[in-house]
Amino acid sequence: MSPSRLPAELGRIGKVHHVALIVRSIEDALGLWRDMLGLELETVMDIESDKVRIAFLAVGESKVELVEPTDDTTGVARFLASKGEGFHHVCFEVANLAETLLNLEIGGLELIDTSPRRGAEGPVAFIHPRACHGVLVELIEAPGGPAWAALGFGGL
Repeated sequence: MSPSRLPAELGRIGKVHHVALIVRSIEDALGLWRDMLGLELETVMDIESDKVRIAFLAVGESKVELVEPTDDTTGVARFLASKGEGFHHVCFEVANLAETLLNLEIGGLELIDTSPRRGAEGPVAFIHPRACHGVLVELIEAPGGPAWAALGFGGL
């Protein structure tokens, strides 16, 4: 898809929410990201549905997400086995995730998720790397957006 055909909604990305890195061991990776580079560890949690353990570290308005597979049969584990540790995806914040996905789909972008789903920090969806010059792109809805209540997120 040429940039001139991208839907206007894509231009309303709020910020880089996080950059995700695949690691063999979160504990080992924290030795660099937290201990050596001084990033603040916000949380470590298991995401059973995705069979991963993640850690978020704050850096300015954005975050670094460390992703460790907990099951050798998943796509994340296969990614680690074939490509090794390193960059996995970038996540951009949007105001209305369902509307953004609809506009991207109408514009012809290949989506992995056609509707918002639960993520660790809010409603998320992924755009296929084939549509983004080989980069896996995640979109997350800004806190309090319309998908938050629909997916059972509260309080933000």
